[in-house]
Amino acid sequence: MSDLTERAAKLDADDPLAGRRDLFDLDDGVIYLDGNSLGALPRHVPAKVADVLTQQWGRMRIRSWTEGGWWEAPERIGDRIAPLVGAAPGHVVVGDSTSVNVFRAVISALRMTPGRTEILVDATTFPTDGYIAASAARLAGATVRAVHPAEVPTALGDNTAVVLLNHVDYRSGRLHDMDSLTAAVHNAGARVIWDLSHSAGALPVDLKTSKVDFAVGCTYKYLNGGPGAPAFFAVRPDLLPQLDQPLGGWCSHREPFAMDSEYVAAEGIAKARAGTPEIVSLLTLDAALDVWDGVDLHQLRQKSLALTGFFEDCVAELAPAARSVTPEIRGSQVSLSCVDAERVMGELIARGVVGDHRPPDLLRFGFTPLYTRFVDALRAAEILGEILA
Repeated sequence: MSDLTERAAKLDADDPLAGRRDLFDLDDGVIYLDGNSLGALPRHVPAKVADVLTQQWGRMRIRSWTEGGWWEAPERIGDRIAPLVGAAPGHVVVGDSTSVNVFRAVISALRMTPGRTEILVDATTFPTDGYIAASAARLAGATVRAVHPAEVPTALGDNTAVVLLNHVDYRSGRLHDMDSLTAAVHNAGARVIWDLSHSAGALPVDLKTSKVDFAVGCTYKYLNGGPGAPAFFAVRPDLLPQLDQPLGGWCSHREPFAMDSEYVAAEGIAKARAGTPEIVSLLTLDAALDVWDGVDLHQLRQKSLALTGFFEDCVAELAPAARSVTPEIRGSQVSLSCVDAERVMGELIARGVVGDHRPPDLLRFGFTPLYTRFVDALRAAEILGEILA
């Protein structure tokens, strides 16, 4: 037995989260390392969704809005996500997509900083965040400037209104310092928006301690909410009373069923809603969140760092033609640079190792601590080495 094999066996034997793997519907012959794009299906979800379809919709029908709790679902499920991102209860709502929530946050932040018209955008951001920021800027008469996160403190100026940042760089996996960057933005009199799509469910986040103004995030990656699951939107508690979001619809009205022609915003986080919630996908996410009950996020983080570090050791020994570009301060992924990366990823997938490719030369592997084993990391590196050889 090789040293790497012994290490993998011991790490798996000592893993306090090992039992969580049984909660997911996984194929024995597949090593799934793409949970940073789409999380795996929790085993119990299909039965719960079947109840939503056949009983709540099929039998109860319209009564489910009240008797089934459909109307309050965006806030109730937001409260389930809140502890996973360190937010206060009553300050997270679930609905719409991450892109829509980025737009909502950017316009809301601009309205809180009158007289300022500059939006700073993470130059390494996931592209849609930049697209949405540019669209919001055109509508609001603002300008957009792209800067690298490390340069934000020196790039801030008297005209900076909003800074939009990704907590984890989706390409390299770099984890940015939320505390120091948020403090720098606040010292300049601006508002900050953090996109947590690649950190929520992958590592502990503490929005409350960091005093983050707005946060948005995807729920179908590490939170395993299913394809197209609605995103979340979080607001700092002291900012909620002054929130003036741009998509006020009937579901965010103070008295939605009064059908009043004049809009009056609801109290609390309900004012961040817009239209009718996506009930089937929303309740699918609700069911999927059950796998987080009782999870220690610090154990999750320890396993994530151990998994990614062990994988890099395996790659260095077994597939040296691939080079890690992921820094030590990271999310829960490893990105490798190699020649002909797109073809290599295609061969990996054909051999049962599922990751993804980002042009021009990156192989991207997401390690989901709830269901990824150390033996999976080792076997993935072995197969990568065989392909590169």
